[in-house]
Amino acid sequence: MPKIVDRDQYRQELLMKSFDLFAQKSYSSITMRQLAQGIGVSTGTLYHYFPSKEALFLQLVEELEQQNILQFLAEAGNPPTLKERVACLFKFVAKNEDRIGKQSLLWIDFHQQQAWSDISIKQKLREVDEQTITEIANYLQVSQRVLVDFVLNSLYGLVLRRLFGEETISYTEQGGLVSEMLSKYVGEEI
Repeated sequence: MPKIVDRDQYRQELLMKSFDLFAQKSYSSITMRQLAQGIGVSTGTLYHYFPSKEALFLQLVEELEQQNILQFLAEAGNPPTLKERVACLFKFVAKNEDRIGKQSLLWIDFHQQQAWSDISIKQKLREVDEQTITEIANYLQVSQRVLVDFVLNSLYGLVLRRLFGEETISYTEQGGLVSEMLSKYVGEEI
């Protein structure tokens, strides 16, 4: 009897295994052949699911962002105040700092490798970013884009600062400052 394969699940497994390899070697340093070897599949199998390393990586970005959002929403619940919602967001990033830090470094590496003349790459990355922004805006219950950008920029900056050696900077403390500023800006009592 032939083996039944759930292609979507298998694709997702390939993506998740490739994340670890990208994180170890970087986007620019690894080939499809090395990815296939590291994952334990043939190069042909990898090309069957992903037409190129770039396509694999872009699907990985989308998958990881979706997983981050789903995991965050499942863990965060629905705190009543903006201050508590921001605190939950910073707490989630602190808890998942290693994975999110690796993702950030990979995104930077990927950006360095792109000629950026390919509009489809820019568009795909924009779509993923917009999904994240929309989900965070809905969670925070904040409709002003500039405020959501402020929160995310604070988080991304904090992740990078900690990656580059500033381990003493506290997610809790920084999240508290961001939530206090945001709450005062929107006029919510803390």
